[in-house]
Amino acid sequence: MAAAQNYELSSRLVQYLDLHLTLPIMEYLQERGLYNEDDILRAKLALLDKTNMVDFAMDIYKGLNGVDDVPQEMKERRTQVVARLRQLQADVDPIIKCLQNRHVVDKFRQDKSFNLQFLQEEFQIGAEHVEALYQYARFQFNCGNYSLAAELLQSYRTLCTNSERNMSALWGKLAAEILMHEAVNIQEAREDVFKLKEAIDNQTFAPPLVQLQQRTWLLHWSLYVFWNHENGRNDIIELFQSPAYLSAIQINAPHLLRYFAVAVVINKKKPQTRGNVLKDLIRAIQQESYEYSDPVTQFLECVFVQYDFDGAQQKLKECEAVLDNDFFLAAYKDEFIENARLYIFETYCMIHQSISIALLAERLCMDQQAAEKWIANLILNAKLNAKIDSKSGTVVMGTQSKSVHEQLIEKAKALAVKNTYGLANTIVGGVKP
Repeated sequence: MAAAQNYELSSRLVQYLDLHLTLPIMEYLQERGLYNEDDILRAKLALLDKTNMVDFAMDIYKGLNGVDDVPQEMKERRTQVVARLRQLQADVDPIIKCLQNRHVVDKFRQDKSFNLQFLQEEFQIGAEHVEALYQYARFQFNCGNYSLAAELLQSYRTLCTNSERNMSALWGKLAAEILMHEAVNIQEAREDVFKLKEAIDNQTFAPPLVQLQQRTWLLHWSLYVFWNHENGRNDIIELFQSPAYLSAIQINAPHLLRYFAVAVVINKKKPQTRGNVLKDLIRAIQQESYEYSDPVTQFLECVFVQYDFDGAQQKLKECEAVLDNDFFLAAYKDEFIENARLYIFETYCMIHQSISIALLAERLCMDQQAAEKWIANLILNAKLNAKIDSKSGTVVMGTQSKSVHEQLIEKAKALAVKNTYGLANTIVGGVKP
């Protein structure tokens, strides 16, 4: 249990998450029993004290202390929240009525200034009402009413002319969509991740340190979206590999290399593309190994840097426990293990002509019969130039012929070298002493 806790990342992740986004992680850790349940309940209670989710906090307090009542200060806090909610509802009522009127919204344009002027002239809706809409949306979010908060923040963004406040509303909308846990919201959340990326990258006058922090936050928030979207593993690779965001990982959050690594291992991209991404990933893992390392990153180092297949076998076993205890990656454990075995097999075959199936089974953490069946399926499905010799119990690798694409590249390189030498000889030959 202690070893598993060493690689559990919640304490690192929460530094870059909204308070509400940490709740699902805490719920998962509670289910896993990785920490003392009372400790987790106390942590949840401390977190909820900073929100408006007072009823939820009361329920946890009762369960934690085994009582049917709560302290007076919690009751007073609930009274304050309800009073503030009613005040905000009164403040926002005029603009809400306008936004619920389809005939009014149909007259809106892309020009936000026009929309504000139109509401002012026709309905006496001013800047104070727009501000009230933002505050009401935030309040509803803090109460845990994520669906309503997302809807209100979207309406606010159609009227807000302040770019900084607009970005703040987009962050809030993204958090609300994540917490709604519905497929349609995950699709919208994916679009909002890329909107935020564009907004962050296009900030002309933002200090570099602010951009670095925003990118680090976005990388963390994107985990909720991409690991729950059908194209998510490709999105993770695209975002995490981009230079500015890979720099953010290496400077602020090297622990995110775990998620980058898993996405690469289970990715279904073309081998050429996968190889290029893998090189970038391995380079980053090596550069940051003094700062962060876990069985997932160590596994890749064993296979592709050290060619230590015994070490890779051990790390693969450790990966199972690490992934089981990871909120984002637990659902991908089996897929990761399967693809990791494939990486071991492919790399091992690259440096051996004839391989004992018994030895391969040991390397792949499988029994010999299962390993032979797995290798046979792999040869058939991946069309590897290899065959199984059942008598000797070995896999015999054939000569791996190069593809036409690879042959063209090599010929082009050779031609380029030849032309370079020719040009150099011409220049040198033309020089007079």
